[in-house]
Amino acid sequence: MTASDSGAPQQNPLQAPATTGAPTRTAAFFDLDKTVIAKSSTLAFSKPFFDQGLISRRTVLKSSYAQFLFLLSGADHDQMDRMRTHLTNMCTGWDVEQVKAIVAETLDEIVTPLVFAEAAELIADHKLCGRDVVVVSASGEEIVAPIARALGATHAMATRMVVEDGKYTGEVAFYCFGEGKVQAIRELAAREGYPLEHCYAYSDSITDLPMLEVVGHPAAVNPDRALRKEAMARDWPVLTFSRPVSLRDRLPAPSGAAVATTAVVGASALAAGALTYSLLRRFAF
Repeated sequence: MTASDSGAPQQNPLQAPATTGAPTRTAAFFDLDKTVIAKSSTLAFSKPFFDQGLISRRTVLKSSYAQFLFLLSGADHDQMDRMRTHLTNMCTGWDVEQVKAIVAETLDEIVTPLVFAEAAELIADHKLCGRDVVVVSASGEEIVAPIARALGATHAMATRMVVEDGKYTGEVAFYCFGEGKVQAIRELAAREGYPLEHCYAYSDSITDLPMLEVVGHPAAVNPDRALRKEAMARDWPVLTFSRPVSLRDRLPAPSGAAVATTAVVGASALAAGALTYSLLRRFAF
C-alpha cells in the first residue's frame, strides 16, 4: 500500500511542529556514509593516501574489499569495531596536517561526486524550513568536517583521534558511533537549544538505531535489512536515495516545492517537489 492508498490524510514529514510564541529551533541529523554519500567516506580516500605514501598497495586492496562489503551488506557493531581497529592502527604516526591537506586537495574529486542528489535536496529543504543541519559520522573529523562544509551543514560531529606532536597516536579520544552519536547529539542539543522531540534524523544502518530513537522524526535511508525491519515495525519513513551527483552539477537552490512555500512546507506543494517519490515510498516497503 502506498501513502496515497491509505485513506487517512498524510502528515508532511518536513512539517514544522505547531508552536505558540517564539519559533522552536530544531535540527536535522544526518549520518554520512550510504545516507548522504554513496560510499564509506574514509575508505574513499584510499587512493590519495596511497599516492602520498601513507598506505601500501596491499592496504589499498584491503580497503577496496572492505568498501565492497560495506556497500553490499552494510556493517554491524562487530564489523564497525574491526574497521575502527584497522583504521586506527593504519593511521598511527600519520601527520595530521598532511591528512587535512590531502582531504582538502582531493575532496572535490573524491567525495562530492558521490553525494546523493536526493540527500542534497532534503538538506536544502530542511534549511529552508529554518532547521540546522548536522552531519554525524563515525569517520574522522578531518574527513567529515570538510564534507559537512561542502554540504552547507551547520555542524559536524565525528570521531576524534588523540594527537601528540602533530601526529596520530592510534588512540581514539571520542568514537562517534552508536551511543557515542547519541551523546554528541544530546550535548549539541543542550548547547543549541534543540528540543529533540521536534528534530529529525536519517541513517542507513541498524547501528544508528539509538540516534534514530532519540529524535521525534526518524527516517531510514537505503536501510540495511535489520533497520528496514525496525522501520517497518515502527512505521518510520523509508527513503531510497539512488542518484549520486556532483555538488557542482546539482541546483544549489532548495527543491521546487520548498521554494514555493515559506517557513512551513505544505504537503500538497511538496508533492510537486523533488522529494515526492521518496517520501511517498514510506508505506511501500
